[in-house]
Amino acid sequence: MPLLVVGISVLVLLLLMTRLKVNGFAALLLVAVGVGVVQGIPLERIPDVLADGIGGQVGDTMLTIGLGAMVGRVMGDSGAAQRIAGSLLAAFGPRGVQAAMVVTSMLIGVTMFYEVAFIIIVPIAFTLVRVTGSKLLWVGLPMSVALSTMHSFLPPHPGPTSVAATFHASIGLTLLYGLFIAVPVGALVALTWPRLPFVRRLDPAIPQGLVTEREFTDEEMPGLGWSLLVALFPVVLIAGAAVTEMADSDDTPLLHLVAFVGSAPIALLLTLALAVWAFGPRTGRSLDDVAASCASAARAMAMILLVIGAGGAFKNVLVEGGTSDYIKDLTTGWAVSPLLLAWLVAAVLRVALGSATVAVVTASGVVLPLLAGSGAHAEMMVLAVSCGSIAFSHVNDPGFWLFKEYFNLSVTDAIKVRTSYTTVVAVLGLGGVLAVEQALDVLGL
Repeated sequence: MPLLVVGISVLVLLLLMTRLKVNGFAALLLVAVGVGVVQGIPLERIPDVLADGIGGQVGDTMLTIGLGAMVGRVMGDSGAAQRIAGSLLAAFGPRGVQAAMVVTSMLIGVTMFYEVAFIIIVPIAFTLVRVTGSKLLWVGLPMSVALSTMHSFLPPHPGPTSVAATFHASIGLTLLYGLFIAVPVGALVALTWPRLPFVRRLDPAIPQGLVTEREFTDEEMPGLGWSLLVALFPVVLIAGAAVTEMADSDDTPLLHLVAFVGSAPIALLLTLALAVWAFGPRTGRSLDDVAASCASAARAMAMILLVIGAGGAFKNVLVEGGTSDYIKDLTTGWAVSPLLLAWLVAAVLRVALGSATVAVVTASGVVLPLLAGSGAHAEMMVLAVSCGSIAFSHVNDPGFWLFKEYFNLSVTDAIKVRTSYTTVVAVLGLGGVLAVEQALDVLGL
């Protein structure tokens, strides 16, 4: 039974990493090979399946995470991150540091992938931790929760956008209804979770190499304008591309150019070039110093990228072994509300496969035949699938490893924190979807 294989593989992975202290990269690969053998993948194909999983995952994330880490380190070593952090403190006050993180993350996260926005904002979170003396999770966890919610619920993120196309739903209405759900749910969980006793007991240190330890004087730091320009430059490029694509469907050279410049790797590459000049020669800092900052960020990211790649291999073995097809066959014909079924199928696929994108695409295919006669709004079906795909993030989710490594947590603690908050966000999101669907019916919309 594929779901039993998934459950056992997760337990074995936890045993290897917590009790036997096996390196995360090696443990993930060992378990992936074992799962491939058990699920009947031919032995000669398993290396290719692993390689495809690693290549697909690292190919999607290496440029984004690597370039983003370099931008963040250049900003940190120049004092730009401290300048932005100080301005947030001045605006929100020391007691409002979590609110500052939530507002910043939601504004940036509306159009940016979780990983991209995470990499851009996390240097500011690290700096706020150092400046205020707060615990890392007290500042960083609200950021992660807010970004997870925005990424999972709202177009133009890939999951909701692809499901909207399947259901022929309005992207604009999906975004509008989604904001009514995502903002209160994300803010509630983001401000609640750091206050829970099991989270407050954790006190991880900032990982070495990802942020400068130096404290700058006011004269040494670049101006707020330049600091914000560099921080928001990729946001403007990526958001502009997303808005242009939604507003203009014509196949024109200008649209291709905007899409190219607004793709995450190109936007971050241009941002890095801007940061190197703005916080290097423009301020009298040598290019050698800026290059050293980039090299330091690259060294710090090496193991994180290896672990994320191995998570992709684990996910790919599960997909190739037929787990998604098994779940699709299992749930076909269930006599439940289409909104609830859409959420449930996406959540089960998320648990089994780790990939939110695979979960939403498969779940939408399962429940699509139910949409026509159900009376449910297509936009609410999109949101039901999308919020189900955030649930139960754990060791087969590459985003789980990004969260774990950046917040310097053990596997067990990362499961306690991330798996719990993603599940609660998904459940509250389902409640919001059902409430909005009911309100639309009452209003006759």
